[in-house]
Amino acid sequence: MRALMFILLAMAIQAQTPAFLGQLPPSAQGEALDIVKRADFIFETRTPPKHVRLATMEKLFDHPRLASAMWRHCQFVPGFYAFIHPDGAWSIDDTRGLKGTLRLVYQRPGHRVYLVDGLAEKGRLPIPFAVGAKMLTSYRYWEGKNGFETHLQTWTALDSAVLGVVARPFRGYIKGRQDEFIAYINGNVATFGEFADLSPREFYGPLKRDGDPVALREFEALFLGR
Repeated sequence: MRALMFILLAMAIQAQTPAFLGQLPPSAQGEALDIVKRADFIFETRTPPKHVRLATMEKLFDHPRLASAMWRHCQFVPGFYAFIHPDGAWSIDDTRGLKGTLRLVYQRPGHRVYLVDGLAEKGRLPIPFAVGAKMLTSYRYWEGKNGFETHLQTWTALDSAVLGVVARPFRGYIKGRQDEFIAYINGNVATFGEFADLSPREFYGPLKRDGDPVALREFEALFLGR
């Protein structure tokens, strides 16, 4: 009976492990598997089609500083700023206590996988402590007959077992806010990508006033052909 239980447990763990995990580089596999095994929250969503080209969205994915500047122009909240690190990872910061660092660990046409370190500082959420977490995010996207669509999966592991215990009364709230926030970001990026496809010059003046020279140069090269 014990042997049967071990077999069933192994099968259950294998069934919960995402298939793409084996395609990650060895340096990322261990960290990704640890997040999946310890996951406090698992989130999955699909976005409704947007009339934006896949190539436009790829530009935004590859240029987070530009995407953040366009986000601010659209006055989505919170107002994110992006920072690129020497190793290619990048961070977002709303300057009010919400931060995240993303590492792209797998990329194929229509599929990206990120490892994320996130932090909501004490007071940033209406709970009495800071919340730190590690996330594994699988982002699939394609151009369907009705437009650009996405399928997003996220596994979130709180930074410590102690935090998991302390956060237990707030688990529903934390998960709900994370789910809403990821879906919100996902939808908004597609929305301003759609605007950029329709009328890119409308972004030029506001981006120039925003004052990020890197974002402005990227926009000129990608959307104005300069």
